Amino acid sequence: MEVLTLLGDGMLLALQPLNLVMILIGVTVGLFIGAMPGLGSVNGVAILLPVTFLVPPASAIIFLAAIYYGAMYGGAISSVTLGIPGASTAVATTFDGRPLARQGRASFALVTAALASFVGGTVANILFTLFAPALASVALSFGPPEVFALMLLAFATFIGLGGDDIPKTIFSICLGLVLGAVGFDQISGAPRLVLFDNTGFLQGIGFLVLAIGVYGIGEMLWTIEQTRGEVTTTTPRMTVKGMASETKEAASRAWKGTTIGSFLGFFVGVLPAAGATPGSLMSYGVAKMVSRKPEDFGKGNPDGVAAPEAANNSASTGSMLPMLTLGIPGSPTTAILLGGMVIWGLVPGPRLFVDETEFVWGLIGSFYISNLVAVLINLAFIPLFVSMLRMPFTILAPMIFVLSIAGGYAATRDMFDVWLMVIFGLGAFFLRKFDYPLAPAVLAIVLGPIAEPTLRQSLLLSSGDPSIFFTRPVAGPITIVALVLIFLPVLRLLRRGRWGS
Repeated sequence: MEVLTLLGDGMLLALQPLNLVMILIGVTVGLFIGAMPGLGSVNGVAILLPVTFLVPPASAIIFLAAIYYGAMYGGAISSVTLGIPGASTAVATTFDGRPLARQGRASFALVTAALASFVGGTVANILFTLFAPALASVALSFGPPEVFALMLLAFATFIGLGGDDIPKTIFSICLGLVLGAVGFDQISGAPRLVLFDNTGFLQGIGFLVLAIGVYGIGEMLWTIEQTRGEVTTTTPRMTVKGMASETKEAASRAWKGTTIGSFLGFFVGVLPAAGATPGSLMSYGVAKMVSRKPEDFGKGNPDGVAAPEAANNSASTGSMLPMLTLGIPGSPTTAILLGGMVIWGLVPGPRLFVDETEFVWGLIGSFYISNLVAVLINLAFIPLFVSMLRMPFTILAPMIFVLSIAGGYAATRDMFDVWLMVIFGLGAFFLRKFDYPLAPAVLAIVLGPIAEPTLRQSLLLSSGDPSIFFTRPVAGPITIVALVLIFLPVLRLLRRGRWGS
């Protein structure tokens, strides 16, 4: 009962005129920042951080958090309409969002993404409100063995993402792991896989640069090759009645992916240094794994849009939890928010809920309001976003290319990454021509840099004994489930090859 009273007081604080204006501006700006390839919530919050010195500390943090919320919603826009992820958190949305747009169902994909994002954010807000201290202690109990076991569980879904061609899937995973290992070794600091002694490789391969190359340039080249540039998509004009119908359809067809993404995304987001990108990719894999029609994923399955979108919004709220309760940022964006709080004299940690009760609950209250404002603004702008698809492909293709180049440069302001992005686009095009799945490679690039150091740290803790992954109470069950999920498809394939299908 006390929690509800505090939450009510927090919402009243968030609804004060200045704070409400900050939420409206922040969500709207964040929506368009998230939709712009190469920007995303990290750059958006960092760029607008100085603006917040003009308002009180509570309003400033509420404004930055609203940008974060808006950017999580906005990432789906360019993923669906152009096939270019607006941010790394929206990469998995392109897997089924773009095929839906090609089928003339871009508005349905965007409505599904908006509703899933709203549900994911709402579930995360409720869990945050009710279980913040308990979940913070759970997050602290996750050491390197537990994190590696969780990453192994995520890798177990990769087999399903690659279809029945397991050798090609394994090759795709290995390729992603190799690309993820480029740069300085996280444990020893030694440079690895630095080709031709080019110093550009020392900083590693940026995931966003790779994602834009693969799903922007690569997708454009594939479309041109398949259609010879003659692309026709039916994009009916949006009406209130049509949007209501699509909202009802999205609720009935995408509830499973939304549920998976809402809870799994929040749990992954709570883990320090995990963030929304692994959460969205893992949710996509799990949604496909439990689906009755996994073969529909990658061809326009609504659950393939709902799972990652629910997850990245849920994870964005989850990543706030370790920042506020432990002073440990749960994602790159919350690391910037943490810096902003320190600048304004707010010290994140266990004492924050006691010493700054009004601020904390005002911020939590703003989560609920920002989530509601974000879904309403997103739905209102869907007709505008869909109208982009009415452009002739002769105009749309050059625009995709320019946006990809600009997005790749904006991420790091380094021409080396732009050339790298073009190479990745060409590589993705040829991999698709030879029927190699791209999703496992992309997922491996995201999770490889998390899995490798935690594996090595775990073995250092156990003096090289791998039984540490089975004997610890949390890591053990997760590892066993992951191994079962990995070997079941392999055994099924071997049985089919031996005895026939």
